[in-house]
Amino acid sequence: MRIAFVYDAVYPWVKGGAEKRIYELGIRFIAKGHEVHLFGIKWWEGADVIEHDGMFLHGVCKSRELYVEGRRSISAALVYSIKLFSHLRREKFDLIDVSVFPYFSCFTVRLVSILNKGHVVYTWHEVWGDYWYYYMGKAGFFGKMIEKAVSKISGNNIAVSEWTKQRLEELGVSEEKISVIPNGIDLQAISEIQAEGGNLPEGIDEKFYDVIFAGRLIKDKNVDFLLRAVSLLKIDYPGLICCIVGDGPEKTELVDLSNRIGIYTNVEFVGFQDYSSLIGKIKASKVFVLPSSREGFGMVVIEAFACGIPVITVKEKYNAAQGLVEDGLDGFVVALDEREIAQAVGKIIEDAQCRKNMSKAAFQKSEGYDWNEALSKFEKYL
Repeated sequence: MRIAFVYDAVYPWVKGGAEKRIYELGIRFIAKGHEVHLFGIKWWEGADVIEHDGMFLHGVCKSRELYVEGRRSISAALVYSIKLFSHLRREKFDLIDVSVFPYFSCFTVRLVSILNKGHVVYTWHEVWGDYWYYYMGKAGFFGKMIEKAVSKISGNNIAVSEWTKQRLEELGVSEEKISVIPNGIDLQAISEIQAEGGNLPEGIDEKFYDVIFAGRLIKDKNVDFLLRAVSLLKIDYPGLICCIVGDGPEKTELVDLSNRIGIYTNVEFVGFQDYSSLIGKIKASKVFVLPSSREGFGMVVIEAFACGIPVITVKEKYNAAQGLVEDGLDGFVVALDEREIAQAVGKIIEDAQCRKNMSKAAFQKSEGYDWNEALSKFEKYL
């Protein structure tokens, strides 16, 4: 089969759950003998079309900032969707998989599929609904309407989680038009990566970091709540170390906040990391905190579980990651409140037996997620 993925952000130039999903599924389709193409923004130097890890990457427009003032750029999404048409129209594919967000490209793909008489699936990483009003104020009405319009033209839908499927059904999409194919992890690769500083002998109860967060530093991630929780924890644990992995438009403000509340020496902002370094840092931590208001899946939760690290996340309407964490078993699900986050972190870092039990449960849960299993489900779906 000739398969095309459509998404503006391309791994490894842009690192995120959707980008990683396309990459991992793509290289596995290639290993099965399929031809895989990805149509995205041109993040690389040189030719517009290159081969990377066996996948053909099509740069449909010049690289540009995806975020403006902490929000996805509407103009960048529009330019990408317009430029996409001519690049996609000249090719013939057995299947086009388009990631729904940021929406405009879905209409381009729909038009090309009609003209080229090809099959299309729409992959929903999340469904926003009324969240659009929080994101854009009154103008969120238009975002909500565009999302609704995409749900009307998408006959074949893939949701990355049961959580997303449920929200898609709330948009009016019938259940029989939705298949759940979750994100996965490479369990073998993760098992081979050492913790930062080296793997400690079994039974040694020390970690390089007490707390870790990893993700794009945007407003929705609520890293400021984590920093305020660290400020509270510092009272009882003055030597506590929190690692912040990632970059983004909120970084400067977050660094300033850590200075203002007196925890700068307790927090390490390490920027984006390659995958091995990220996993090494997670393994070198006692607890992973994801205080995000909005997650379509929360792949980093499963990655933390595969490292044997419990996760604390929050009870927010649009946070699908809370569906991955079983409160009290492999982590905690708490209110988006610095005091509740601090209390949960304190419980895990202070109680070695609790942490050991949660670590075991977390690792066992991770074994149910694997990219090869995701690929198998995709092939059955096709």
